[in-house]
Amino acid sequence: MKHLQLGFLAASLCLNVAVLVPICIGLYRDAERMKVVFGRETPARGILKAVYSAILLVSTGLLCIIFIEETSEAAKWMATALLLVQIVYKLLTPFTTRGGKPERLPANPVVLSNLGIAAFHSVTLMVIFFG
Repeated sequence: MKHLQLGFLAASLCLNVAVLVPICIGLYRDAERMKVVFGRETPARGILKAVYSAILLVSTGLLCIIFIEETSEAAKWMATALLLVQIVYKLLTPFTTRGGKPERLPANPVVLSNLGIAAFHSVTLMVIFFG
């Protein structure tokens, strides 16, 4: 894997970890701030915690193996699949999410951040495929 590809891939996976650690902590603690954005604890929110936790764990695992020469090529393709799924679901959130808008924000902050993260992951995939 080329250095530029590896750098972008690592950055996308680090972004996942950096975003998901505080979100997962807030969701598992049932923090009041999370209730405004994600709603009260429901079965659907429990499923979301599981999905976010899975993305966090897989991203962390991939970060560990993308730098090992023997596993970097396979890890690149596993990470590509993860990022592609994330891009799709993140681009769908504006169409599937209603409510959860704090008073001082123009929209739900999860929807807004999802769009930014999807853009970043899209650049990463472009570098992997065309860079």
